[in-house]
Amino acid sequence: MSEFKSGFVSIVGRPNVGKSTLLNQIIGQKIAIISDKPQTTRNNILGILHEDDMQIVFIDTPGIHRPFTKLGEVMMKSADSAVRDADVVLFLVEPNGKPGPSEEKIMDDLRALGLPVILVINKIDKVKKESLLSVIATYQQVFDFAAVYMISAKENDGVDALIKELSGYMQEGPMYFPEDAVTDQPERQVVAELVREKLLQLLDQEVPHGIAIEVFSMKEKEKLYEIEVNIYCERQSHKGIVIGKGGSVLKEAGSLARADIEDMLEKKVLLKLWVKVKDDWRNREGSLRNFGYTGE
Repeated sequence: MSEFKSGFVSIVGRPNVGKSTLLNQIIGQKIAIISDKPQTTRNNILGILHEDDMQIVFIDTPGIHRPFTKLGEVMMKSADSAVRDADVVLFLVEPNGKPGPSEEKIMDDLRALGLPVILVINKIDKVKKESLLSVIATYQQVFDFAAVYMISAKENDGVDALIKELSGYMQEGPMYFPEDAVTDQPERQVVAELVREKLLQLLDQEVPHGIAIEVFSMKEKEKLYEIEVNIYCERQSHKGIVIGKGGSVLKEAGSLARADIEDMLEKKVLLKLWVKVKDDWRNREGSLRNFGYTGE
């Protein structure tokens, strides 16, 4: 019998470069929420890829940015801890010319750790192929990458080749998770994130970043799940925006989230959403802990 191999891969980059999209594509189902708004991912999310003789554990990290709230500080602590525990790092960037200050900061931090880093240029479906060579050359002048891959996570272009590259970094080791596990996130957490994803899609500007989700009841009945969710916003003025005129935003968010939750649970779902106000929760350590944002 061939030896079993395993290892950990961290996915890092600035906000909105497609880290969660890549993770979902690799795993083959949605475990990380996706939005066109930055700072969507707040905690490290594990996705587990199973092969016959190998298990690769991917860690999707919050987008690296300058924090302005305690929540932001927790997010950056999460990203830092994930990178330190990895065997290899995927550094995702967009094909937009030379590195900016955020990318340079990430590369400085990675250089200090001494881990193998693979540069992954994402969203190549949005640019002309001939422009990519100059992007690669610019990054390689700054950092000694173990390899460079060009992909479109959204279109599943180049992802299989990237996985094959990563398999070469796996070492003989244990199966860290059962064969049927695709994530370490409990069902309640995934439900909460799916509700938050829909609100991110429906709301504009600052309001979505001040939202926290709490699944306070989740009961499995014979034919369906009954799920009750609290949606917390930071200001009274935001509550009406989250609800929408005549409850329009809340109804649409509930309908969209319910469809994804039913796909995950493979059962009908009765979803009830409530909107409450918790002033400035992003800067309150007790609230952050209650909502599961620990920085681990």
